[in-house]
Amino acid sequence: MIIPDWPVAPRVRALVTTRGEGEPLLPAAPAWLRQVHGTRVVDAAAALGRPEADASVARAPGVVCAVQAADCLPVLLADEAGTVVGAAHAGWRGLAAGVIEATIDAMQAPGERLLAWLGPAIGPAHYEVGDEVRDAFLVRNAAAAAAFSGNRPGHWLLDLYAVARQRLAARGVVRVHGGGFCTFSDAARFPSWRRDRTRERIAAFVWLESRTP
Repeated sequence: MIIPDWPVAPRVRALVTTRGEGEPLLPAAPAWLRQVHGTRVVDAAAALGRPEADASVARAPGVVCAVQAADCLPVLLADEAGTVVGAAHAGWRGLAAGVIEATIDAMQAPGERLLAWLGPAIGPAHYEVGDEVRDAFLVRNAAAAAAFSGNRPGHWLLDLYAVARQRLAARGVVRVHGGGFCTFSDAARFPSWRRDRTRERIAAFVWLESRTP
């Protein structure tokens, strides 16, 4: 299990599972999502069943936002006052389409008051993509070119962490932590779709505890 190391308010709680672990002890059942690599964000407190979405936010204590991944990037967010949290599932499609920005919008907090933590994802040394993926990013932001390095004709190595930091910074979120993982190379801790074509997933959770008296 990974406990994110980020300087959030004391009532913000977060954790990420690793391979072979059962579901951790949480204050309530997580608000699971049917993830489709999109940008829809739901209120975790009102999420019935498994809504089709790739991010959720919560303001009430004990409501657990959750995303699952096996190479895609889990992004956890919290405001500095500890009044709202969010979790986003950010694969390349979601990142390109704006899932991080949609989550920030749903949190209704200025970017400069937010903190982010980037969870385990496939690292830039192992994530090869084609021209169409690079084009999908560059059409929205030419600066995303810095997150790609040429690998072979028509193929690029993509740094998901670098793109996420760009998108967060563009919204004023500069307090960004985590991002030092690689699901592909760390088989002992993480499943990887690219490596194993596995159905196994890690889960990232974030929630608010009740305020102390």
